[in-house]
Amino acid sequence: MYHESIYIASTESHAGSLIIAIGFMEMMKGELDRVAFFRPIIHDGEERESDIDFMLKHFELDIPYEACCGFKVSDYTKAYAEDKEEALYEALIHKVNQLYKTYDFLIIEGYPRDVFASVFDFDINLKIAKHLETVLVPVLNARGKSSDKIIDELQIVSEAIQAEGCSHLATFVNRCDEKIFEIIQKRIDTKEKNTPVYLLPEMKELDTPTLAQIIKVLEAEVIMGNPEQMQHLVYGNKIAAMGVENYLSHIDNGDLVIVPGDRVDIILASLLSFYTKNHPNIAGILLSGGITPNPTMMKLLEDFGEIPIPILKVRNDSYQTAITLEKIRANITAGSTRKISMAKGLFDAAVDKVKLVEEFRSTSKEMITPMMFQYRLFERARTKRQKIVLPESMDERILRAVDILIHRDIVDIILVGERTVIMNQSAQMGLDISKAEVFDPQESDLREKFSQTFYSMRKEKGLTLDAAKDAMSHPNYFATMMVYEGLVDGMVSGATHTTTDTVRPALQIIKTKADISIVSSVFFMCLDTKVLVYGDCAINLDPSAEELAMIAISSADTAAQFGIEPRVAMLSYSTGSSGAGPEVEKVRKATQLAQALRPDLLIEGPIQYDAAIDEKVAKKKLPDSQVAGRATVFIFPDLNTGNNTYKAVQRSAGALAIGPVLQGLRLPINDLSRGCLVNDIVNTVAITSIQAQQESEQ
Repeated sequence: MYHESIYIASTESHAGSLIIAIGFMEMMKGELDRVAFFRPIIHDGEERESDIDFMLKHFELDIPYEACCGFKVSDYTKAYAEDKEEALYEALIHKVNQLYKTYDFLIIEGYPRDVFASVFDFDINLKIAKHLETVLVPVLNARGKSSDKIIDELQIVSEAIQAEGCSHLATFVNRCDEKIFEIIQKRIDTKEKNTPVYLLPEMKELDTPTLAQIIKVLEAEVIMGNPEQMQHLVYGNKIAAMGVENYLSHIDNGDLVIVPGDRVDIILASLLSFYTKNHPNIAGILLSGGITPNPTMMKLLEDFGEIPIPILKVRNDSYQTAITLEKIRANITAGSTRKISMAKGLFDAAVDKVKLVEEFRSTSKEMITPMMFQYRLFERARTKRQKIVLPESMDERILRAVDILIHRDIVDIILVGERTVIMNQSAQMGLDISKAEVFDPQESDLREKFSQTFYSMRKEKGLTLDAAKDAMSHPNYFATMMVYEGLVDGMVSGATHTTTDTVRPALQIIKTKADISIVSSVFFMCLDTKVLVYGDCAINLDPSAEELAMIAISSADTAAQFGIEPRVAMLSYSTGSSGAGPEVEKVRKATQLAQALRPDLLIEGPIQYDAAIDEKVAKKKLPDSQVAGRATVFIFPDLNTGNNTYKAVQRSAGALAIGPVLQGLRLPINDLSRGCLVNDIVNTVAITSIQAQQESEQ
């Protein structure tokens, strides 16, 4: 079992072992096909263990809940009292061995140190890790501790691991004051043969409960509010027992206000405060005493439409509710989107992943899952940070994607629009996008410069200076000119605009590459164990043979750009010389042109889809082909075929379709579907960043 698993264990309570487990799980899911999660000891009771439940849901692990659990605390306590611990260890080893039969790698999270009574004078995690022959990753809680205290604890933990005979992979110091980072690092670096130590700063948001967690503990009823609002962080709570004039001066951003349900004045004042620029935005209103506002008031609130402040109700009075709130412990759930992004960002910023991944890499390079592909996208995007402009700054999906991209620290984001409006909207959504730059075409000095440049480009085609100025007031044209002028490295648009709105400015300003005559697109189709490239499924209606050859070459280059070995299949309803007809001849001619232009590429056509992807079929239809049965790039003869096929595969096979990714332009511009999801935007921005890196290198 050695080196097929890691064991993450906190040295004391509230150290944040789940954050480290999340980071390792994402890292290993980016390298291996099947990764499992296991907790040797869980709490008593009927409720599902929260960390196991989180891992299964967030990472979509294909593993039964029961297989992730060892034993309950009471089982271990009884075994300890009866001197039967060895039987439990043997059972744990058996359970872990069963997991290894199905999974490539196992991430184990130890028990929290505050579970057992103080009579246990040894570290159970060390014993379990030793019996499971796994490498150990201890997690220290550095909150409120001096550098001397932290260094002492590092030494004690290291000696304890060595004494127990466990293999020590690395140590994480979590919740550390950033002011002492440098001091600790210097003292660590002076020691010989030092095990890697990674320092993670304290992040208040991760220790802050969400409304959803508060609702669960208080058994509160949601009177008004949507599911997204339930993920708002609650930084404090205030009892509103005073008049409105004093109440407004006592609340802060992120407060949960506790007030009797008949205090209509407080409810209305809270809403007015939210809609004004210079007053706090509270996280929610909690009505105490089981009182609901009267029907007239409820009708008035409903007339707001989607109310910006969620309103909850509890049975207890304000005082009892406030006492309970103080005892609520924050945690990370599968629905905590922002907290998850923050946790991953902390891990990514602190860890030397290359060094850690080398310890565990064991899978075939030919196998790649959707999780691996996305992980590698983010990792490559980070290697050389790029600036990506998003002109559709008022779309909620865009703002949520920006929040994720910022916290994952993937790229630098530029937004186009009015800064005050953008920041107010993001604040109302509970997002922090303050690190994004904002350019307003209506106010920016760049608009005049861009207008003159665009006029010079297009005046021979009849463009007037006034028309050029009008064009530069449009976010897409303004953003495209930012790419052209080198102020940003790439652009992503299309969430609210059509493909034409994205592509037309790009063709007029950026233009195509010297050796490519046509702009086309591909989708990355992420199946269970492989990623295929489909082109063109979004742009060109009925390309000619010459255009189809250009699409094939562009698609092959795009595949190679993203680590996929290009083996190109030029698709048709006929394979080889078995059929005839205008459409087959077009594909045959396109294949010959592409082969002549790029003899370095493996290109086969015409070929049917089954012969291109299935080795058994390929042996019958094209036994001597280097592409048949092994194709990675599929070129469709027209848009009708391509668009329908990619959607059929996406829906029927449950594939993740990333795209459309535009290709053939001199600089990276990418289009989104107007039905795109937040994850689609995040992925497309990462892809655009990687394209920009390639352009920069060339």
